[in-house]
Amino acid sequence: MLLETAAPRIPPAATTAKTTTKDREKKNDMGKPGGGSMAMDMEAGSVSPVWPARPASMLPAPPQESWLPWLVPSFAFANTMIFAYSMYINDCPARHPPGDTCVFFSSLGRFSFEPLSINPLLGPSSGTLDSLGALDYNKMVHGESWRLVSCMWLHGGVIHLLANMLSLLFIGVRLEQEFGFVKIGTLYIISGFGGSLMSSLSFQRKISVGASGALFGLLGAMLSELLTNWTIYANKCAALLTLIVVIALNMAIGMVPHVDSSAHVGGFISGFLLGFILLIRPQFGWISRKHIPPGYDMNFVKPKYKVYQYVLWIMAFIILVVWFMSGLIQLFGDRFKS
Repeated sequence: MLLETAAPRIPPAATTAKTTTKDREKKNDMGKPGGGSMAMDMEAGSVSPVWPARPASMLPAPPQESWLPWLVPSFAFANTMIFAYSMYINDCPARHPPGDTCVFFSSLGRFSFEPLSINPLLGPSSGTLDSLGALDYNKMVHGESWRLVSCMWLHGGVIHLLANMLSLLFIGVRLEQEFGFVKIGTLYIISGFGGSLMSSLSFQRKISVGASGALFGLLGAMLSELLTNWTIYANKCAALLTLIVVIALNMAIGMVPHVDSSAHVGGFISGFLLGFILLIRPQFGWISRKHIPPGYDMNFVKPKYKVYQYVLWIMAFIILVVWFMSGLIQLFGDRFKS
């Protein structure tokens, strides 16, 4: 990068002799990253560009730190405690004296399970569950609408509880780490409500309990999150195939007898729509305004979300509101008229 001049050539030996220790240090520093100034000392009248290090404010924002999951484990703990309370209220020995027909009566006493002929899932009676807030269509349409939410905290037995809580921890903890407790808690409750709403409209002859609607809502949200944030995933097809297999297996399990599959479908649809609303991520390469240096050309700044993400958000919100409103009107319409 040295400029040639008309000055007489100096022998190499003389040049070497005139080179000072300070000059050598400057020359060595120029090739080092961050060492000295990147502008080279030149003859009078020469111009050298300066290449400063890229400002940290122009770099993409670092990925968001993972949240500490506490809400999902709290949900699992609450469900377990409520199940223990339901067994205490059930009091199988008092219902079937002398109690020797109750399962594990000798070791559990009052907390022993109903006979297998009554409840093969190792749990309380249907009467106990109904008194605690199971989904009962006849009681809901006569003023007990709170059962749409209370039923998701009750379980029919130990087997039912373990299956749901293991699934909740396996799916929910990862989602809470990525999106936080507010979004996942909202997703869980509303999906459970959507599952209860569909169950009450299509499963009216029997009572229903369980967190399956909320769990299927988490699965549905995982699918919509993958679709709406499609551009930021590296292994798109592998992630989609894995998720479809998991959803298909859970749907197949939900088709066995004595399982309220309508709650699964309602929860899945609710979670799928909510995923477009709650789990949307900024597109790859987006830089927050607080990280943009003054004077930066805003024409080169990417918008936070892509157009299709906005479209999916609006469509999902409208469909969810219309679906919930139509379901509630269908369920409680006669009560509102009276």
